[in-house]
Amino acid sequence: MKTNESSALRDQLVALLGSSQAHADFEAAVRDLPAELRGKTVRGAEHTAWQLLEHMRIAQWDILEFSRNPKHVSPAWPDGYWPETGAPPDDAAWDKSIRRFKADRRAIQKLVADPASDLFTPFAHGDGQTLLREALLVADHNAYHIGQLVLLRRLLGAW
Repeated sequence: MKTNESSALRDQLVALLGSSQAHADFEAAVRDLPAELRGKTVRGAEHTAWQLLEHMRIAQWDILEFSRNPKHVSPAWPDGYWPETGAPPDDAAWDKSIRRFKADRRAIQKLVADPASDLFTPFAHGDGQTLLREALLVADHNAYHIGQLVLLRRLLGAW
């Protein structure tokens, strides 16, 4: 791949990971959600906002660590990817989860943007996964659950 093509692909991936593109972004989905609604369940939605937020954070962190650390051990599926409770223990836990999600997203973007990072060669420690595949997986997974957060907020009357 030519340098300018590689750079263009990296730029597109970084944008995909961090922007809204064709839908609401992460920041909009979690912004100003009242604390009393973060652990509330509603008919028609399988998870609470807290469960979705934590699931997104944990899954993104796991993919990031898998992509940069060959010794990383993923959480047990599925229990290790979801919080134990339906509601955050307090406002600080909610805010910390958002901060950690954003920090890990920036780390993935930095990894993808780095010309020294090979997007196409499978990781030696995986089953054929590449950095390109993992970046697309993060973007797809996040978009899916951001959509769920938006729907949940609509059902809660908070969108």
